[in-house]
Amino acid sequence: MAQLAAPAQPGASLIRRPWTIAGLAIVVTVAVGVPTFPSAWTTPSPWMVAVLLAVLVLTESVQLDLEVGKQTISLSPTEIAVVVGLVEVGGTWTAIARVVAIVAVMSWQGYPAAKLAFNAALGVAELAAALAVLSLFPPLDVTDPITWVSLAVATFVTHVVGMAGVGVAITLSQGFPGWSFWVAALPNTVVGPLSVVVGVIAMLLVEENSWAWSLIVPLLLGFIAIFRLSSRASRERRTVQRVYDFARRVELVSPDDEGTREIVRAVRELLNADRVALWLPPYLDEGPQLVVDGEGDPQWYEGPGDPDDLIRRRALVSDGEGPVLVSDARADEAELAALRRRGAREVLGAPVTTAAGEPGYLEVCDRRSDIVSFTSGDRGALESVLTHVNAAIRQQQLLSQIRHDADHDRLTGLPNRQRLAVEIDALLLAEPATARAGLVLAALDGYTNVTDTLGHAASDELLLVTAGLLREHAPPQALVARMEGGQFAVLLPGLSLPATERAARRLREAASTRARVAGLDLEVSLTIGVAAAPVHGSDAGTLIQRADVALLAAHSSGGVATYHPVLDQQSLRRLQLGTELETAMAEGQITVVFQPIIDTRTADIVSVETLVRWAHPRYGDIPPDDFISLAEQIGRIGPLTDHVLDRALDRCRRWLDQDIALSVAVNLSARCLAEPDLVARVRNALRHHGVPGELLTLELTEGSVVDDTVRNSTVLADLHALGLRLSMDDFGTGYSSLSQLRQLPIDELKIDKSFVLGMSTSQNESFIARSIVELAHNLGLRVVAEGVEDEVTRDLLAQMGCDKLQGFLVSRPLPEDRLEGWLLARTGVRSAAPGARHRRLFVRT
Repeated sequence: MAQLAAPAQPGASLIRRPWTIAGLAIVVTVAVGVPTFPSAWTTPSPWMVAVLLAVLVLTESVQLDLEVGKQTISLSPTEIAVVVGLVEVGGTWTAIARVVAIVAVMSWQGYPAAKLAFNAALGVAELAAALAVLSLFPPLDVTDPITWVSLAVATFVTHVVGMAGVGVAITLSQGFPGWSFWVAALPNTVVGPLSVVVGVIAMLLVEENSWAWSLIVPLLLGFIAIFRLSSRASRERRTVQRVYDFARRVELVSPDDEGTREIVRAVRELLNADRVALWLPPYLDEGPQLVVDGEGDPQWYEGPGDPDDLIRRRALVSDGEGPVLVSDARADEAELAALRRRGAREVLGAPVTTAAGEPGYLEVCDRRSDIVSFTSGDRGALESVLTHVNAAIRQQQLLSQIRHDADHDRLTGLPNRQRLAVEIDALLLAEPATARAGLVLAALDGYTNVTDTLGHAASDELLLVTAGLLREHAPPQALVARMEGGQFAVLLPGLSLPATERAARRLREAASTRARVAGLDLEVSLTIGVAAAPVHGSDAGTLIQRADVALLAAHSSGGVATYHPVLDQQSLRRLQLGTELETAMAEGQITVVFQPIIDTRTADIVSVETLVRWAHPRYGDIPPDDFISLAEQIGRIGPLTDHVLDRALDRCRRWLDQDIALSVAVNLSARCLAEPDLVARVRNALRHHGVPGELLTLELTEGSVVDDTVRNSTVLADLHALGLRLSMDDFGTGYSSLSQLRQLPIDELKIDKSFVLGMSTSQNESFIARSIVELAHNLGLRVVAEGVEDEVTRDLLAQMGCDKLQGFLVSRPLPEDRLEGWLLARTGVRSAAPGARHRRLFVRT
């Protein structure tokens, strides 16, 4: 017999409600039963009715459940008992006994009343159809072959009526079940004829010998056992086929969110579950993900996303024991609470392997059919498909990793230039008429120095620190990206140009700090270029290019610059100068000038500072700060420094050849100090020109000398060991402390000209200069004052005890030929001092 199990649908339309369908079944049954059953009335023996009832209860209890969506078609060997009942007790009493058996068994199995009423009515309708068929044949005589045929036809019709009733009920409640439903039901049509054979043989044997029942009963029990084994084997075969189909299905899923949902949907269909949830841990730049598939397309339900949930915790620590099954029939109070929060009767939970390291979690809630529950076979099926689920998830995450790496920086995890461009274009194209966005390009100052001095591991650490600072201080809606090298970008959606400029300055101030990198305290500072859409461009390429132009300008304009069309010409000029730098040195466009430095007390010329100049054939005289900073940015500061050092030592060598000792001073960029071969290059230059080290002074900026990367290296000590002198240039403008000066191999300090120029009119500047002189002398250092332009300032410095003077009062910077004329006109020659080998020059008064 076929029985229907359809879940209640309280929110469904009237025709789809279970009681409506049950009521229609009762009406049809009454319509076909009233004209049929009275003619089939008999008066059988009560014990025969009781035996029939017991057999019907037994056969109704043994079922083969076929799930079709929410519906479950239950097949049982009831036809055997029905055949015997039709022959021995008549159709009416057989119908009564069957209704009682159906009500008893389905009540014990927990069916709702509407389903019980439908199946009881369907059972009576099947018998009414059978009696209608039998009325077309001669009266039943078990020894007559015609009776055998009539019973076979009647049971076949019974089966057809039962399947038709179930099909109509499914169609009314859920819609047409599909042809697969009818195809699946066809093999079961053989159950009716086989039941006739078994029943007729049993009745013939009993008619020959009443003791035949002692053989028939074991045979009947064996038949029931075989039926049960067959139903189990059939279910296992279907499970294996579904697992195979599942494996093929998940192999074809797309590597995106829809692919993950397809995996969850496939698990749900495999186990015919009411709901399936898949929780995946955070991965790459994505947060945790909960994907749910179920009736009504739920997006979330309580339980699987909670790390403290009992069922989830138990599944994730199952230690290889397979999926965890929790059912309300065998649950304790804690498990019942976990089931209630889900609104579920039973839950299968299992861990999922992911590429994130942390396991994911897969949860299956309830069978769609409410009379079939999860069994050990379902646990095995879920365990089998977990291998395919794990492989599919890992494949998706691997492809996600590939896509992520394509548009993210591997070191910081930030979006890269390509991703930034995509985000800018998407933002500006969303609302072309009104879209606004600010773009900030930030270059990490000193990044190249750190890399050259401490290595890539230290610079990577510095990049991570900077990325963290930008993430922390950027506005919540901002997108922080890493470009290349030590450069970052911050996209600010919705901001105007003035708002972007304010945000850029706040960001620079917030990110300016000291950070512990490679065991050293390093200064973190940013140079920032600003551009905004639509003022400066309406696409990513233009906006990034113009922010880059502003960034180049920011290096020489206080650390922050905003794009202006004038900067395009400057940027083009810088590009051309960068490409021509080497040629300019080779062709003599880049030359040096010399500015004398005198002894304050004796007026002896003790040194000349060598300053670089570039006379460009098209642009004229290029300011030194412009092309020196350019050389630093393009990595050519080393060759430029070597060029200046070579010119200075060559001039020094020619003075020595004239028996005149006049030292030369050369400025060193902070980036030069980070070059690993600097000491060797200076040593080779001294040897090449035959100049003793004491005639060379290297001038270093205060900021470069006190930087941790320099103080913790041996570069200053190694240079000092060559016998040359080290001078701290522009002293007073940096952040050096007394303790730092004591630790450095510095020979002299140069007071920055910003203090010297105002001495004649400002007591404050004079006080600062006096303090520097006293500090230096207390440390055993000599002091040079640069920017001396009048005699009042000279006299004040002499009173303070300043050792050397440099400035326009003595001489302007002069090219070599003019310097020679100045020396001939303004200086005299002193004899070599006691112990010295060469003569000295002095300024005549």
